[in-house]
Amino acid sequence: MKKLSLLLTLLFTGCVGIPENVKPVDNFNVHSYLGKWYEIARLDHSFERGLTRVTAEYALREDGGLKVTNRGYSAKDDRWKEAVGKAFFVEEPSKGYLKVSFFGPFYGSYVIIDLDKDYRYSLVCGPDTSYLWILSRTPEMQAEVKDRLIRKAAALGFDTSRLIYVTHD
Repeated sequence: MKKLSLLLTLLFTGCVGIPENVKPVDNFNVHSYLGKWYEIARLDHSFERGLTRVTAEYALREDGGLKVTNRGYSAKDDRWKEAVGKAFFVEEPSKGYLKVSFFGPFYGSYVIIDLDKDYRYSLVCGPDTSYLWILSRTPEMQAEVKDRLIRKAAALGFDTSRLIYVTHD
């Protein structure tokens, strides 16, 4: 019975770990993070495969969590795709470490690794080094900022040679 309880706990809490050597940002202000972010680059996953003009929008929920709306355009299907989920802090709200769910009780990590002091860009990962996103408040990012974030991600063990650069035209 204890094994079944442990298995169910793991199943319903999902994968909310942090990759080795990665540390979430401190002094995080959720109110400054709210609003629209443009995906500049990402590591490929089936849920975003083939999408361009990808954005993520964050809004407060009444239960203290965040509403997460991811949107991207599929040229292959000639239509917009949208996924709405929810996110909650794993630890204290001053740490950029959340768990996000788009599929019922299953959660994955959303770890903010790097964040501009004015909240103009962020570097985000998931529970392991196969998940990585570079986000910006604008559809384009200065090359030197993007290069610095890519170098940081590579130093943390992410395979940045596999990054997909998102178009917003």
